[in-house]
Amino acid sequence: MAFNHLPAGVHDALSPLSVRPVTHSVSMAHNQIPRQAGIRPSPRAVLGRLSTGAGRGTRITHTEHLPPRPGTHAQWPSAIRPEVIDAIRAAGIERPWAHQARTAEHALRGESVVVATGTASGKSLAYLAPVLSTLLDGAEEPSGRGTTALYLSPTKALAADQRRAVAGLTAPLGTGVRAAVYDGDTPVEEREWVRQYANYVLTNPDMLHRGILPGHPRWSSFLRALRYVVIDECHTYRGVFGSHVAQVLRRLRRVCARYGSSPVFLLASATASDPAVAAGRLTGVPVVEITEDGSPRGEVVFALWEPPLTELHGEQGAPVRRTATAESADLLTDLAVQGVRTVTFVRSRRGAELIALIAQERLAEVDRSLPGRIAAYRGGYLPEERRALERALHSGELLGLAATTALELGMDIAGLDAVVVAGYPGTRASLWQQAGRAGRTGEGALAILVARDDPLDTYLVHHPDALFRQPVESTVLDPDNPYVLAPHLCAAAAELPLTEPDLELFGPATTELMPQLEQRKLLRRRATAWHWTRRERAADLTDIRGAGGSPVQVVEAATGRLLGTVDAAAAHTTVHEGAVHLHQGRSYLVRQLDLDDSVALVEEASPPYSTTARDTTAISILETTTEIPWGDARLCFGSVEVTNQVVSFLRRKLITGEVLGESKLDLPPRTLRTRAVWWTVTEDQLEEARVHPRALGGALHAAEHASIGILPLFATCDRWDIGGVSIPLHPDTLLPTVFVYDGHPGGAGFAERAFHTAARWLAATREAIAACECEAGCPSCIQSPKCGNGNDPLDKKAAIRLLTTLLAGAPEHPPTAE
Repeated sequence: MAFNHLPAGVHDALSPLSVRPVTHSVSMAHNQIPRQAGIRPSPRAVLGRLSTGAGRGTRITHTEHLPPRPGTHAQWPSAIRPEVIDAIRAAGIERPWAHQARTAEHALRGESVVVATGTASGKSLAYLAPVLSTLLDGAEEPSGRGTTALYLSPTKALAADQRRAVAGLTAPLGTGVRAAVYDGDTPVEEREWVRQYANYVLTNPDMLHRGILPGHPRWSSFLRALRYVVIDECHTYRGVFGSHVAQVLRRLRRVCARYGSSPVFLLASATASDPAVAAGRLTGVPVVEITEDGSPRGEVVFALWEPPLTELHGEQGAPVRRTATAESADLLTDLAVQGVRTVTFVRSRRGAELIALIAQERLAEVDRSLPGRIAAYRGGYLPEERRALERALHSGELLGLAATTALELGMDIAGLDAVVVAGYPGTRASLWQQAGRAGRTGEGALAILVARDDPLDTYLVHHPDALFRQPVESTVLDPDNPYVLAPHLCAAAAELPLTEPDLELFGPATTELMPQLEQRKLLRRRATAWHWTRRERAADLTDIRGAGGSPVQVVEAATGRLLGTVDAAAAHTTVHEGAVHLHQGRSYLVRQLDLDDSVALVEEASPPYSTTARDTTAISILETTTEIPWGDARLCFGSVEVTNQVVSFLRRKLITGEVLGESKLDLPPRTLRTRAVWWTVTEDQLEEARVHPRALGGALHAAEHASIGILPLFATCDRWDIGGVSIPLHPDTLLPTVFVYDGHPGGAGFAERAFHTAARWLAATREAIAACECEAGCPSCIQSPKCGNGNDPLDKKAAIRLLTTLLAGAPEHPPTAE
């Protein structure tokens, strides 16, 4: 029997809302006086109020105080046009910070540059000053369109936010800068104007991949004059998504060369490890890095918060902590009553909806005017809904927001006092990015990380040095991934026939792939070039977000109204027949899922339960790339094929998490070819570890769950990016085996990173299990919120002994990354 732990899209990220009747601080908050206009409460005072009340103080496991930091000014380069400097001064900025001036100098010299400084350090102005100055220079040219610039952001919300910022800054500059957003929400009648007249186009990699590059002849005048390509929040381009974007940028460089331009890349990133290396891998060109932050910072108070144990028991009788969802909803409630403007970041769309809904209900008990000032913000909303929420947040109409990572990226949310992070977001870079949303005007800010009942979160709130004394992660991406590269070679050939000199641009793996693409009759060689041979659009061969197909539309059956969308990869687990779907505080039941037409029909309902999908997984080894001995054990890395099928779903009571029943589902299996790390143990080692055959399945299963939960400390990933399978006797190894694999076709580099850091990774896994105070295993150590087997069997003590024996054989000189 295989015990599996699946990556994103296979299980809902929200564990059942296991809460006891709440005694939170609304009664305390009745007597709190909301802040007066213009007076910000100190973060220490706000945290002090939150920690009062029954048992509240003991939930704070650590408080980190980051002192304020003064700023370092410089002068703008002399090549920046005086009217641009005047416009910046009119916006209230007399002089640039040192890193802004240095970034502008490199840009004006024609050098690609990445500015990787802290949140709210003014990275936008660092690239906007040279871009706007150059656009004004181009506007004075006697003929032609003049100079152009392209801005790429990972989200539509960020592009719209940047458009507002540019509009405010360029109002005094007249018509010399014509900025416009070009994305999927841009009306058809506006698109032709953007193509013909805009000289600063704000878009995203998806639109560049599907719209601009395939239609490059219509963009010829824009591309011919392209001087700068701005890549905002470039640290988000990691894993498979980052690998896709890297190839899209190579296609852009190739098409630009066809029109005689060679744009300079200006990249902005949250503080990252080796930003120049990552930026160079993303763009394919040498990049200078600016990492010394010259901006000032107000005091930041950062609290680690662990919800208490409840009187409830979960699967296999394990003790259950209060959920991060319920705890974060309480904190958002109390902060709103105090008049503290707050964003609560949550990892799942459903979690964002639940936190907003719970906070609204509890605020209604205090003041009927407050619930309307709390909302949810997530992907899948219609464009007009997103825009309305963004306007309300900017205006201050909203006091609190429960948001997914759609708001993590760079949006200038002025006036926020606090950020609550409901569950570790997967990387230190994301944690600091989210925490940095507060205090963006240079004043003090409060950040709270609320731990989920999860091995990694539990480890972090009791090991604060892992958060506050470690550098942020390197950005991992692999443009040579053949599953990524192949469709982009086809897209490039459809844009312009591929020639021999082009192959070097796309990387060393290209030469090996070309014959395969010819054999599959995707490309045909004629004379000196390869041509796309099909009628369909080559750009449609791949979804660069890795969603694996068209989004599923969620439609209200009675009215035909489109409520939103769900990623194709998540459809089997979130909008299967009988699933509960939440949208803007309302609950719906899914009546039908049509996979052929990508539509889920729903009807409004108020069931007293949530739903959780269950599945089965099988894994086979395709190729062992590397294998090393760990004593008698073996540690391996290579290619695998994973077959997964959602087979049923559970209905759970909302309050207690009690299982009400299980319903069978008839959904097709899905197959994934990817990369994995795995380890095997021998019978002698099992005897040494005193793991009885009856306990073997539970020991392997527990070790698998915990190792997946800990891996984000060592690889730039989220636990939802990876999956796992544990088998007492695997048919390919003929030994007890634990697999951890990348949840993306072709791999994403996470399993490879796990292989190269295996000794430290598995040692931290063992420590996390052993340090947990539960008796037989709980969600804080070995239980998984997305286990397809209902967390059965699990054996905590046997897992500790097994990992101890395994680690005893670890080599003194482990393999290093290439």
